[in-house]
Amino acid sequence: MKVQKHSGNIVDFDREKLKRSLLKSGAGTLAVDNVLQSIEQQLYDGITTKKIYKLAGKLLKRIAASHAARYNLRSALQLLGPDGFFFEKFVARLFEYEGYQAMLNLNLQGHCVKHEIDIVIQKKQIITMIECKFHNSNAVNSDVKVPMYILSRFNDLKDSNHRLFSNHDKISRCCIATNNRFTTDAIAFASCMGIELLSWDYPKTSNLKSKIDLNGLYPITCLTTLSSIEKEKLLILDILLVRELIDDADRLTKIGISPGRINNIIKEAHALCNYNGS
Repeated sequence: MKVQKHSGNIVDFDREKLKRSLLKSGAGTLAVDNVLQSIEQQLYDGITTKKIYKLAGKLLKRIAASHAARYNLRSALQLLGPDGFFFEKFVARLFEYEGYQAMLNLNLQGHCVKHEIDIVIQKKQIITMIECKFHNSNAVNSDVKVPMYILSRFNDLKDSNHRLFSNHDKISRCCIATNNRFTTDAIAFASCMGIELLSWDYPKTSNLKSKIDLNGLYPITCLTTLSSIEKEKLLILDILLVRELIDDADRLTKIGISPGRINNIIKEAHALCNYNGS
């Protein structure tokens, strides 16, 4: 059976790969086997991976909303757009939960020119600038031109003093974060030049997906019990993480959600955050 990927490439249907991704949703082996069997009955030559993905999410939701929410994580990150502003805030929150101090949307004077910097973080007196590259499609990856460009900005900033966490701070590290992937050349260049990368699946450990799963830091855009409009309203209210919603459920009342629905939303939120992806 042939399937069409996001890139347009035609490949063989990989049952084991799909099974592994379904198991990572938290569903049990028997439930996953049943989902796989149902999907295989609906396959046809040339079906898109996008359709398979949607079907899998729908079937997982029948088992538990939190399984579908976890399975839809990559799509949920794309909903932190359209311009990536909420993705930048989300990345900052991930580092804050790891004990970093974070500042966003800064204008810093370099040796030559001023630069708009997405995020600056500090831990143990080490300051890192983070530039975020947000993509609305899984088919778009960040190529080698991205770390090349960011490196030139870092080099212009690193020798200057900045008013950040104190009056005389120097930026000593550079990181690029994306919700998708980096090309092989981008990874090779960044590694050679000492630039840190954070993507959906890079580095092998402590990548974006693993940081989210291991710490239970799911974006509210994961939740299947919320509508798209409700998610947007919560993002505007600065509720980015599901666990923040658990701590402040009154925000759901403020955007007009009924008590009965709030109970279902919080139930899904607890099930999602209590899962350990390891």
